[in-house]
Amino acid sequence: MNEQLVKVYGYLHGMWRYRWSALLIAWIVALTGWFVVFSLPDQYEANAVVYVDSDSVMKPLLEGLAVDTDSIDELKVMSRILLSRKNLLSVMRETDMDLQVNTPKEKEQMIVKLAREIRLEGGGENRNIYEISYSGQSAELVYKVVSHLLGKLIEGTLNSGRTDTIMAQDFLDTQIAEYEQRLVLAEERLASFKKENLGFMPDERGGYYADLQRRLIEIERTRTAMSLAERRLAELNKQLQDERPMLGTGDQGGVSPTKLAEYQQYLGDLLSQYTEQHPDVEEIRAKIADIEANPEGNTGGSVAGAGQSIEFNPVYQELKIEISKASVEVETLKIQLTDQERRLEELKLSIDAIPEVEAELAKLNRDYEITRERYLNLVERRESARMAQAVGQTSSDFTFQVIDPPVIPILPSGPNRLRWLVVVLFFSLGAGLGWSLLRYEMKPVFIDHAQYRKVSSLPVLGAVSLYLTTQHKKQRRLQLASFLLVAALLLVFFGGVLWYRDIGVLVAKAAISGIGLHI
Repeated sequence: MNEQLVKVYGYLHGMWRYRWSALLIAWIVALTGWFVVFSLPDQYEANAVVYVDSDSVMKPLLEGLAVDTDSIDELKVMSRILLSRKNLLSVMRETDMDLQVNTPKEKEQMIVKLAREIRLEGGGENRNIYEISYSGQSAELVYKVVSHLLGKLIEGTLNSGRTDTIMAQDFLDTQIAEYEQRLVLAEERLASFKKENLGFMPDERGGYYADLQRRLIEIERTRTAMSLAERRLAELNKQLQDERPMLGTGDQGGVSPTKLAEYQQYLGDLLSQYTEQHPDVEEIRAKIADIEANPEGNTGGSVAGAGQSIEFNPVYQELKIEISKASVEVETLKIQLTDQERRLEELKLSIDAIPEVEAELAKLNRDYEITRERYLNLVERRESARMAQAVGQTSSDFTFQVIDPPVIPILPSGPNRLRWLVVVLFFSLGAGLGWSLLRYEMKPVFIDHAQYRKVSSLPVLGAVSLYLTTQHKKQRRLQLASFLLVAALLLVFFGGVLWYRDIGVLVAKAAISGIGLHI
């Protein structure tokens, strides 16, 4: 620790030897720096604060009917357009800034500088509040620039929506006409294909393999039903064999005319179902003939024996009717089965053609549905765009309220001379200390024999202390007081510079103007 203190003391002692030159450098740097700060040109800043209300009253009423755009995103895009080259050139023309340049290179440099100096801030928590600001050396110029940019922002944002709506409608009309032609061609191709492949088209129940499976199931059901109908018919025939068509009774007397009429009616029923050669028809004819030959019923060849009458067997008649129905059902099922088997064979023979037709039909339907869906979507969008334009939705999305309009600034906004004057003071003090330290490093001084032994290999035989007389001490105190006085004058002068900085600005500008006029 002692060595460190000795080292620090050595530096301070060595720098103290060059205190007057260091103080002189501090004065020179301070005076020069303060003059430069005072000669800096004044900067004026104009601001405009605008509130953009994007919550339109019509928006909830038109939800789902008209085109709804993101207002904030549109405003962000407009802010980028505001600083585009075209708008910056317009600002330069309106404010006569283009008269200050003579070459294309200077014009490009001015555009870059203008884009860098214009600030457009907004978003965050208050994303609907935007501020346009610009700084320059002319109060009137900055006012013109901010006013022109504010007008461009409002006009450009309102007009861009209307222009975009018209352009969107023109684009949609073109696309709708194109898709309408595509849709007509797709419908014609689909109709022509259906006509050419009429027998191979799938129905609403499915395609080829579904139809094949369905027909196999139908054939199996028909076979099962026919098998049951044949069994029922066989059972009815078996029951019929055990029954007789006529029943004998114990009544006396001949056959009445009523019985003869019943026989004839029964014969008519049989003839409506069977031919003349049917056994039942022949039997009933024989009975009618016997009755007609012996109406009294007492001959040996009569239908019934003596003292008997003939009655129809109702069970026999019912069985005959059921057998007739069962026979018709069996024949119908046979015909149906034959037709189903024929159609199944025809379907199997078309195994190569039908899947290809179905695949081509699916492709045509897919193309048609895609074209139709896009066509309807475009039509819907066009109607939404028309409705948006009709109610003025685009123009009413934004309501601009200028909170703080731009004004011609009276007082300059910069530079911050107070801060720069303080910076110059500290910089001048640092320059003086740096000069004394540099001189000490160039010509170091040893304050004791220990320091000398570290840097030299020569032996130190002894050390002699400096003896100061009264005159020397008085002289040193006078030098110290003079140094402190000059240093204090620097601080006092700094205080005067701060207090009279406005006058200093005028003096510096007058001096620069006088130098310029002299030149």
